[in-house]
Amino acid sequence: METQTIKNTDKATKTTEYISGSEAIVRCLIEEGVKILYGYPGGAIMPVYDELYKYQDKIHHVLTRHEQGATHSAQGYARISGEVGVAMATSGPGATNLITGIADAQIDSTPMVCITGQVFSHLLGSDAFQETDIVGISTPVTKWNCQVTKAADIPEAIAKAFYIARSGRPGPVLIDITKDAQIEKFDFSYEKCTKVRSYVPIPKTVEGSLEAAAKLINEAKKPLVVWGQGVILGKAEEAFKAVIEKAGIPAAWTILGASAIPTKHPLNVGMVGMHGNYAPNVLTNECDVLIAIGMRFDDRVTGKLDEYATQAKVIHFEIDPAEVNKNVKADVAVLGDAKATLEAVLPLINSNSHSEWHQKFKDLYAIEYDKVIKDDLHPTKEGLTMGEVLKEINIQSKGNAAIVSDVGQHQMIACRYAEFNKTKSNITSGGLGTMGFGLPAAIGAKMAAPEREVVSISGDGGYQMTIQELGTIFQQKAAVKVVVLNNDFLGMVRQWQQLFFEKRYASTEMINPNFVAIAEGYYIKARKVTKREDLAEAVKEMMESKEAYFLEVCVEKEGNVFPMIPTGASVSDVRLE
Repeated sequence: METQTIKNTDKATKTTEYISGSEAIVRCLIEEGVKILYGYPGGAIMPVYDELYKYQDKIHHVLTRHEQGATHSAQGYARISGEVGVAMATSGPGATNLITGIADAQIDSTPMVCITGQVFSHLLGSDAFQETDIVGISTPVTKWNCQVTKAADIPEAIAKAFYIARSGRPGPVLIDITKDAQIEKFDFSYEKCTKVRSYVPIPKTVEGSLEAAAKLINEAKKPLVVWGQGVILGKAEEAFKAVIEKAGIPAAWTILGASAIPTKHPLNVGMVGMHGNYAPNVLTNECDVLIAIGMRFDDRVTGKLDEYATQAKVIHFEIDPAEVNKNVKADVAVLGDAKATLEAVLPLINSNSHSEWHQKFKDLYAIEYDKVIKDDLHPTKEGLTMGEVLKEINIQSKGNAAIVSDVGQHQMIACRYAEFNKTKSNITSGGLGTMGFGLPAAIGAKMAAPEREVVSISGDGGYQMTIQELGTIFQQKAAVKVVVLNNDFLGMVRQWQQLFFEKRYASTEMINPNFVAIAEGYYIKARKVTKREDLAEAVKEMMESKEAYFLEVCVEKEGNVFPMIPTGASVSDVRLE
């Protein structure tokens, strides 16, 4: 390695080192504070892996069992830590296997940097072995991407990638690096990126919008807050809590917003959306001011748009201008970082209680409890319910666990019934609804926060999409608690088939393997529960384990998740049975 000092007329004197592009990649990651990297090696990325071998004391590489597992693990790492998750793969199929996780990160605003190897630059466009136009493929699902064909361009590309991934509304970035760029040597130096021309990560708050928002809030008789993940991403939890407590406003959450304030906070009125709570869904169409904070009015939240909160004045606190007026027209748009704008509006808001309005939420909750919640959490029927499993996990974790759920009925049950005392505790695939997300994401979450209890909750369908990541758990000794709620069905699809397709269960019943034997094959302690009397003791044993643990709970085969807003229906048309 050669070291030299060069002078740049525009910048201060800096020291460079003559190293390969592959070593530069590793050094750039170290400069960005990356401690854990998820990936899978292959020919086109092999020079980088060779350098990683030399830097094992600085970066821990996690060999996942599939590249999709690498992206989901990176997502789980990012979601619980607030840092950028990093995934790496080779060219061709390795790169394309990252796409599902990248798309998931894009729609759920997860900061992630993916690095892919590529064939030699002189082979680009020749259909060489394992050549794929991953830049073209990933363009619609990345916040930014680029291809690097010269070693000297690597530091700037990586610096820009991390800046874009973590700034403003976070998202995934992909850098594709040809093999010759990895091998080529150049004079290396690194400078973090702090600005990109024409990119404005945090928009300027429109003058007068804070005052206009405060005026509507102060005049409201029936205000309702719906908050999303923007509160968590913006580290605005305390500012958010201060605003709703001062104004006395009932607050409901989207699934990605869950845990920003404790579940048992008196102003927390539950989840909105297709399987959300009865009161906030129904009363969305009765409130006079709807305050949306860090959420994007997803169709699963709004239901039928032309019947959504048409009576209300809408205030939208949002960092991404593209989300304002995209689905729901805002009377007042407050652009900017959630923490900054909430802190700025706080002194403009009057103290209030809205006690009569709160009573409406309590009355409707009582109806939901009697018709739905009581049977979910305290069933009298023979079959185990998913809800009572979550209840036992709450008891054993005391609401301090991070719940990482897959996608399906169990996801909605987990979101509805898990108790959260800490922020960044509900990690799930929201916008994309990616089956197979849960298990690998839980690995990343546990590695990012080893001091926290991390519970992966999956259905028997989604679990088998990434079941091979049990090997990653075993190899990394990641003490993830893995729960599979097994109903021998693709449960959510089956529920729709029951309600809307006259019980024609087309291709949804599953003949499952011996899950306990599979877990034990990966040297993970495992147990199966089929009877209610065994559930509490089994959950206790799992939660007290210092190592990874697998628990299969056989739940009722045709259990449904209610409340439910049918597709195309208004939030007022929520069904309780």
